[in-house]
This record gives sequence, C-alpha cells and structure tokens, in this order.
Amino acid sequence: MWRSLFLALGVSSAILGAEALAIEKAVLKQPESAPANSAVKEINPPEWAPWSLMAGGAVVILYSFTIPRRVNT
Repeated sequence: MWRSLFLALGVSSAILGAEALAIEKAVLKQPESAPANSAVKEINPPEWAPWSLMAGGAVVILYSFTIPRRVNT
C-alpha cells in the first residue's frame, strides 16, 4: 500500500511540474453564481516550481521502487 501511495504522489508531482513548465499563467474560471464584479484568480508559478516539482517527483518515484512489495508482520 505504501509503495503505491508514494508512486502516485511522485507521478502527480512530476506531472504538475511538467504542466507548470508548459504554462505561463493559469486563469481560474469563476462559478456562475459568483457576482459579476468578483476578481479573477490567476496563478503564476514561480520559475523554480516546475524544476523542483519534477525533481522531487522523480526522487519520490525512485524511492517508491525501493520499498519492499510486501512486509511480513
């Protein structure tokens, strides 16, 4: 169970880092029930975020392969 959890976290982090590398900014859509004059939310990832997320994800993926498949308790 732990192995699959760490593998999923590592893959998710690496994918998020690749997405942050590909985009300049993300504009979040407002729900239709929100007032018309509400502020639009923009997410601007810092320059260090894509590389850090991809590197951290790669380390976690490699770590997940070192966890034993089954631990006898």
